[in-house]
Amino acid sequence: MFWRAVGRIILVPLGLVLASLAAMFILVTLGMERVTQTMHRRDIDADSVTAMFDLAQQTIALFSTFTIVPAILLVIVGEVARIRASLYYILGGGAVLAAWPLLSRLGTVAEDPSQLGVVWQVFATAGFVGGFVYWLIAGRRA
Repeated sequence: MFWRAVGRIILVPLGLVLASLAAMFILVTLGMERVTQTMHRRDIDADSVTAMFDLAQQTIALFSTFTIVPAILLVIVGEVARIRASLYYILGGGAVLAAWPLLSRLGTVAEDPSQLGVVWQVFATAGFVGGFVYWLIAGRRA
């Protein structure tokens, strides 16, 4: 019993860190692909390239600052309730990340509403991947 607790103390943070890295990788790569597709539809100038890099920095700041607390709460609930279902972690991870673009737009009107769907899709996909990676490492033995 003691060694099981020590194993959980090691696996849970390791799983959370690796899941966060996997979600960050998906968020950056898929997000940059979407940004590149959008920029190729428009005229590209020096300001557009600078805006693209500013967008990437803001995305990393948003991901690292605002999504880690709900992800930790999701993990704590899963561990305390001993939830082993992969669907809980996958859908929970997707919901945690998909909620932030929607919540950040509350009270504002988007210049291009079609872009909000693309942002939501990228964040949800990254959350699904993060939840699946956490389940593979630590969640299935909760």
